[in-house]
Amino acid sequence: MKTFPGVRALSEMHLELHPGEVLALVGENGAGKSTLMKLLAGVHAPDAGEFRYLGRPLAVRGPRDAAEQGLAIIHQELNLMPALTVAQNLFIGREPVLGRFLTRPSRLHARARELLDRLGMALDPSAPVASLSVAEQQMVEIAKALSYDARVLIMDEPTAALTEREADALHELVRRFITPETGVIYISHRMEELGRIADRVQVIRDGEFVDTFPMAEASVQDVITKMVGRTLPAETGPQDVRHDRPVILRADGLRSLPLVRDVSFDLREGEILGVAGLMGAGRTEMARALIGSLPRQAGTITYRGRRMDFRSPAQAARHGIGYLPEDRKQLGLLLEHSVQKNMELSALGDRFHSAGFIRDGAARHAAEDQRRRLRIKTPDLQRQVKNLSGGNQQKVVLGRWLIKDCDVLIVDEPTRGIDVGAKEEIYELLQDLAAAGKSIVVISSELPEVLRLAHRVVVMAEGRVTGVLEADEADSESVMALATTPEPTVTTPRGGDERGER
Repeated sequence: MKTFPGVRALSEMHLELHPGEVLALVGENGAGKSTLMKLLAGVHAPDAGEFRYLGRPLAVRGPRDAAEQGLAIIHQELNLMPALTVAQNLFIGREPVLGRFLTRPSRLHARARELLDRLGMALDPSAPVASLSVAEQQMVEIAKALSYDARVLIMDEPTAALTEREADALHELVRRFITPETGVIYISHRMEELGRIADRVQVIRDGEFVDTFPMAEASVQDVITKMVGRTLPAETGPQDVRHDRPVILRADGLRSLPLVRDVSFDLREGEILGVAGLMGAGRTEMARALIGSLPRQAGTITYRGRRMDFRSPAQAARHGIGYLPEDRKQLGLLLEHSVQKNMELSALGDRFHSAGFIRDGAARHAAEDQRRRLRIKTPDLQRQVKNLSGGNQQKVVLGRWLIKDCDVLIVDEPTRGIDVGAKEEIYELLQDLAAAGKSIVVISSELPEVLRLAHRVVVMAEGRVTGVLEADEADSESVMALATTPEPTVTTPRGGDERGER
């Protein structure tokens, strides 16, 4: 059992991991999965109950102690030191030394290179972690956990920031890790993974045990129904696909070194435009260059018929273009501030500001509306955002831009770390926004998500747009063919005319 102020996170929870198996632990956001793992890692102490490991009571003083006892944990939120190199992060506190005080950088680099090569990870041991993408940082976390001689590996959303190809490589690592002496607890919201990786599934809901069963005896839909306590609607593709919508935003020859080399596309009013590609294709960097978060070396941006040169995300937001970043912790949230403060942030200068004063009542009312609309699990709006689950933090960022009421919304990995039930809610919300005339760019590593939402799909590879597909042309094969083609094959979408500012 574990209780935080105002919240009972776990109640009468139990879990068993057998040798030689991958146990999938699933549940909605706020169900208690991450809390259970933090108790096991010694980050928090349980209020009641105990863990037993190899037949003995388990007591740990923190993640390092847990790893040294044979339990390696990869947390959902990255826990790296950005200013240090990949090698330094992999072996922090375990560096090879000369004498008592001097480290041996060449030996450290060699150990890191050996580990990364063994795991099949194409990372530079000397690269600063701050220079890596979120997916690459996740790979560093995985390598760090596997560098210990662990018997139990606990993985909390390990593929949330990975593409399908990278996730497949991770699954192969997990299979190689499993022996009659080892086991894996695998937490994931990506339901399609379960049949490929899990031997057994345990479902929890609202901090309580629901059921456990062999994966072979249940369908993914059975798991989802137990998770959310209801049957979700069947997946459908984008609705109301038209080719006569006016263009609201156009990028032409966009260049932002080192990853964005030549990007051109347009966005129509009332359209969801998907952006697909493999890791390193430049999708996130393209979006950041578009809104002024990264310097732009070349190219033009036209918004409502006017040439624009956004110098910052705040300037883009003032013109009605909002951006939900991939890394919500570093770029999207004020973790020490309340849910209300985070949600009202983008609209303070217009909706909630009058005669030099903040209209707190109006801001609170708008934040409460979005809390209900997005089903954000929090006892109250004054709760610090850092105390929410990862998925609910993502909803807070989305709620902020819904309050701002932007005409264009760029969402980078909108459902990363969000459970399947909440995903459906966000998909419906994005579709409703598009139906109401909002224009949305969805950048996602999950190809089924792109195909589910997008009226058109822009595919990127090596910093370039290699193709633009209409919804009726796009499928997994056609997108992946373009994502692995370095040279453009189709760059001019059909239909759409620019329209001047209204």
